[in-house]
Amino acid sequence: MTTTATATVSPTDQELLARFGPLFDDIAAGAAQREVQRTLPRAEVQALKTAGFGALRVPQHRGGLGASLPQLFLLLTRLATADSNLTQLWRGHFAFVEGLLLDDDGPRAERWFPVIAGGAMIGNASSELTGTSLEDISTTISAVGGDLLLDGTKYYSTGSIFADWIAGSAVSDGERVSYAVPAGAPGVECRDDWTGFGQKLTGSGTTVFRRARVDPADVRPFVRNQPSHVHAFFQLVLVASLAGIARAATNDVVAFVAPRMRTYVNATSPVPAEDPQVQQVIGEVSSLAFSAEASVSAAARELEKALGVLTEGAGAGVLRDAVGEAEIAVYQAQVSVIGQVLNATSRLFEVGGASAVSTERGLDRHWRNARTIASHNPAIYKARAVGTWELTGELDRFRA
Repeated sequence: MTTTATATVSPTDQELLARFGPLFDDIAAGAAQREVQRTLPRAEVQALKTAGFGALRVPQHRGGLGASLPQLFLLLTRLATADSNLTQLWRGHFAFVEGLLLDDDGPRAERWFPVIAGGAMIGNASSELTGTSLEDISTTISAVGGDLLLDGTKYYSTGSIFADWIAGSAVSDGERVSYAVPAGAPGVECRDDWTGFGQKLTGSGTTVFRRARVDPADVRPFVRNQPSHVHAFFQLVLVASLAGIARAATNDVVAFVAPRMRTYVNATSPVPAEDPQVQQVIGEVSSLAFSAEASVSAAARELEKALGVLTEGAGAGVLRDAVGEAEIAVYQAQVSVIGQVLNATSRLFEVGGASAVSTERGLDRHWRNARTIASHNPAIYKARAVGTWELTGELDRFRA
């Protein structure tokens, strides 16, 4: 891997798939069993770290792979096909990296790119149950005896239980700040207490900080109202998770039907795989998966364009328009893909009767996981934002 900015060649899609595809296959092999047994994918996350997955977007001259945003989302979708829990639990990590890319020559990038290129995973712990929105922060960083101490409780800490570092937001001296602390530091506790009926293996539980020491170098002021593609990036990871679920549902329903010999007295064929109605259902599910994947790919290209404008130092109006167009593309993908994937993951049960609902087979996990992801950031608000954009050309200022 080259370490100079002048002699780098971006990886191709085929090279990235060759590198990570076999690992995704290994992850897929145990996905249904992990769901049934509720086994956290610790070994699978570690395998991804070891393979350099977390450094996909780190520039090559910083020790990473230098993948583009469309390439990242191609791989995130493929990973979600293997196990949607894994794509979602990497969400905070990759969003953290995207923030660094906005300041590639700055001190944060200098600090964090080597850490991430070395295999570290960054978890996210921002959400709180106090107040009325993400803007209400009660977690504090206080100066005590020459140390900075972090105290508070975070919820929905997706990925943090697997992470090496945990990043989030706090209040210090009355001002909102961002922080990062080692996940294994004294005073940091990650609980696997997520109770949702889907995405059970994302580690989206509670993170508690009790006088956890924070390095002053890892605390920075929270920047408001700065144009960024990261808001949309967070959403598109969820859409990629949904698209992967739809493809996994297609794969599983084909694997269920192909060897099946038992059918119904009123079926149009004695062999289910030759039944035109069964073939129609599988064709519909496959087509919905294709459409979802295409939506993710299109939105990722818009994000890439926006990031290009952001890093070129364009004027405020140009930046606003570029970010707005990217966010609307992601919202459009979100609004359409949710319906497509929920339809696909429900429709697949039409091909097999009672045997398709076996808990051992685990086909139900696709709908449960899709419904859970779709509920994270309600699409009704994204649909309204798209409508407002179409009517006024203005981006809705409220982001879920």
